[in-house]
Formats: sequence, C-alpha cells, structure tokens
Amino acid sequence: MRNSSVLSVSLLALLVAGAGIALVQRVRRVSPPQRNGSMLRVDRNGDLQDAIDQAQPGDTIVLEAGAVYKGPITLPVKSGSNFITIQSSRASDLPEGVRVSPSQAALLVKVQSATNGEPIIKTKPGAHHYKFVGIEFSTTDASVKVNDLIRLGDWHSQTTLESVPHHLIIDRSYIHGFKTQEVQRGIALNSAETSITNSYISDVHGIGYDTQAICGWNGPGPFKIINNYLEGAGENVMFGGADPAIAQLIPSDIEFRNNYVFKPLSWHVKDPSFAGTHWSVKNLFELKNARNVIIDGNIFENNWTDAQAGRAILFTVRNEQTTAPWSTIENVQFTNNIVKNSPAALNLLGTDAPKPSGRGTGLRIANNLFLDIREAFFTIQGYYDVVVEHNTHFQSGNIMILYGEPSLRFTYRNNLTIRDSNGYGVKGDGTGEGTIALNMFTPGFKFEKNVIANAQASLYPPQNFFPNSIAAVGFVDYERGNYRLRPDSRFHAAATDGTDPGANFDKLPKFPFDKQ
Repeated sequence: MRNSSVLSVSLLALLVAGAGIALVQRVRRVSPPQRNGSMLRVDRNGDLQDAIDQAQPGDTIVLEAGAVYKGPITLPVKSGSNFITIQSSRASDLPEGVRVSPSQAALLVKVQSATNGEPIIKTKPGAHHYKFVGIEFSTTDASVKVNDLIRLGDWHSQTTLESVPHHLIIDRSYIHGFKTQEVQRGIALNSAETSITNSYISDVHGIGYDTQAICGWNGPGPFKIINNYLEGAGENVMFGGADPAIAQLIPSDIEFRNNYVFKPLSWHVKDPSFAGTHWSVKNLFELKNARNVIIDGNIFENNWTDAQAGRAILFTVRNEQTTAPWSTIENVQFTNNIVKNSPAALNLLGTDAPKPSGRGTGLRIANNLFLDIREAFFTIQGYYDVVVEHNTHFQSGNIMILYGEPSLRFTYRNNLTIRDSNGYGVKGDGTGEGTIALNMFTPGFKFEKNVIANAQASLYPPQNFFPNSIAAVGFVDYERGNYRLRPDSRFHAAATDGTDPGANFDKLPKFPFDKQ
C-alpha cells in the first residue's frame, strides 16, 4: 500500500501550486489494491502497475473480468521463487489445458496501451516468476505503433545470462493486433524458463519487414509453446533471425506441441477473400539458431510465395549479422504434424556459407502428413544426420531437390508418396533423377522401403516399391482424403519395422483442421 502521509503531502503540493485540482480528482478515482491474505484485488478503476509493484512472491493479483487496465506494464525484479499470478476474476471459467479464443473475451481482462513504441508488457533485467492467466493484451486501437505486444527479455542491453528474465508463464490469454495495424511481434521471447500455453495470438503483420507471432533469439530457454493458435504474416514462429547479444547463446530445449499455425487467406493478394492490405508473407515455422527442439502434434496451414519462395518449414542455419559464428541447428524432432497448403514443404540448409557458422546436424522428420504441396516436398544442402521416415506426402513438384554441399548420413525410409508428372522425383542439381542424385549429394545414404507411385524403378535404389498408379497403392479412399492403406494393399506391413509405409494417422492431430 502507498504511504498515506507521503500521498497527502504530494496532493497538498499540487493544491498549493494552484493547478492540481483535476489531478487530485484523478488520483482519488484510482482504487488501491485491496489485500486479502496473499490475494490483491484490483477493481476496474485500479492501477495494475501499482499492484504489481506492491505484490510479493506467492501473491495472486485478481483483475475484474471485462474491465480495461492501463499499460504499458513493467515487471520488476522481486526476491523469492514463488510466482506472482495476474489473472482474471473469471479464470476458473477458463478450463485448464483448453485453448482460449476471442469469443471468450467477456471472461478475460483487457490490458491495453496507447503508448507508441512501448510493449504492453515488458520485463526488467532479471525479472522472474510472473504468471498471466485470462488476459487480453492489445493496444487501445489500430493507430498505436508498437514493435512487440509483449517483450520478455531484451536484445540490446541483455548481454549476460544473469540479466535474462526467467520463470514466466502466459496461459489462456488472447494477444492480438488489429486487422489494419502493423505489429512486428506478438511475443518477443528472449527469456529463460518460459511457457506460452493455451493462448491465441492473431493479427501480427507488417508491410516490408518480418513479423512473427512468437520470435526468440537472445534467450537461452527452455521454452514450452503448447496448444496455441499462432497467426503471423512473416514467419509465424521463428528462433534466430538476429544475432544474440549474449556470447555463444543458442536458444535451446524448445517444446513446440499441439499448436495451430495459420495464415488467413484474407492476407493473400490472389485469394478471393483478400482484405486489401498486402502484408509481407514468408513461411510458417523457421529455425535459424536452435538446439534440442521438439516440434510435435501441430497443424501448419496456408503459405504462399510472397516475400519469400513459399516453403512452409525451414531449418536453415544463419549467422544473420556475422557476429554469431556459433549459430547452428542441432537435435531437432519434427514429428506427428500436418502441413497443408504451401508451395513447398521443407527447406534444409546446413551452414550459412560463406558466413562462418556451425553445422546443422541431427534432424528427424517422422510420421507427418503433407498435403496440397504445389512444388517440391524437400530441399537440402549440407545438412548432416537427417532421417526422413514414415511420412505421407503429396506434392506437385519434385519429391526432393538435392544441391550444393553434400548432406552426409542421410536416410529416407518407409515414406509414401506419388511422383507427379510435373516433377522429377528425387532430383540433383545438374544430375539426373534417383540413385545418381543421391550418390552425388547424399553419399552413404540409406533409401529403403519407400512407396513411390508412378516413379521409374530402374532410376532408384532397390528395396523400394514403385506402383504404376495411385489406385495400385491401395489407399482406403484416396479421393476422400483417407490415406491409410487397406489391409489388402500389397504394401501393408512392408516397412522396415513391419508397419505400413507412410504416416500412422492415429498419432496425427485432429483432422480435418480446426482452430479450436
């Protein structure tokens, strides 16, 4: 609580100055937080920053659902290891583990800022143990100019691990720009021990520059990004993209599970639903500097050629400003995902040559479904220890494009696909199709027990299957989108592990696609 005698003196000084009556009235209208044990209640006329400043570790700050609280807000450093929780008075009406949506706005608390250039929430260096539940974060309207809606950590002054904010949670919250507003990031994620869960981030877009729902490059992790709706025009989600200010930092231990990563077609200038603003579009998910990443059970939908070539998922090592030669991508699992409606699916780049960088190594792409891929499924250069297995993927262009520096210890097995008449199957730059390309660009490869319909068997390694038509594959119902194999398919149980080639559909996210 504020010291009443100090406040009285301050008010008296304003009165003596002869110009402070309106200010006195304004101060009196702000209700102070009311403490009840470890709970601070702040009514709709209250001061959220004041409540956060007063709160002690273990406190819960309860805000009035439907009310608007003024930002920007700064999270200060407190001693202790218990969370300070800031939540809606109706948080109990938001089931744990269930993603929120804009339709639940009445249950949420609005925290808004009208200050140009300032995030709605930001952290002091080393701030820790804050949790938000049931909050709607936005500017007051589309005219407010901000880069980050929420800024967890920094990238200029944050040069040591000790200065990194940590133990931060955003749960069941709605973070958004406005349909005509330019916003660079929903969350700048340059922190440690941070979870973004069950939340909804939308309308993050800009003209002529990169924008992301979530982006991190100067925080060590670990990060949990689980069960969110994520909408961003540039890269919906990215790690890397700018060089870290902390020496040798690699964002690490990232869990990215059960998210719906989506670009509205109303942003696409060639779609009938185009809303009139040409936002700069690049891809759906990109790693440029990351280690120990699990990308599992997500849906990635809608991408197109615009500010970039239109590949949906990128694992491309980048020493962006040439000051981070340690940049690498290591130990990544891309499993049980659905990728839908993109010009191309996957792009792998193992180094940032001629810039100095580390080596991309250790990537497993397994049990995924790729649909409506209009060009190449897979492009790779100089990426080591890649395993592509048990995927079902349909593309109109090449199955693979192999080029540049060889990719050592490459494995492609137990996959199911169709060689389109417009593509070249597995194609090497300046070489032919199939084995000749694999020998040149993936020496020592393993290529076995794949079903590749319409491909010419003589061009490929033995121990694979080459049905001469889609009908000969034995899908349950290809025309209606059931891509499982029938029990009587000649390829049933033909994979190296005794299961069916292609994806196990029981492990994929809910299908068809659903934002909720």
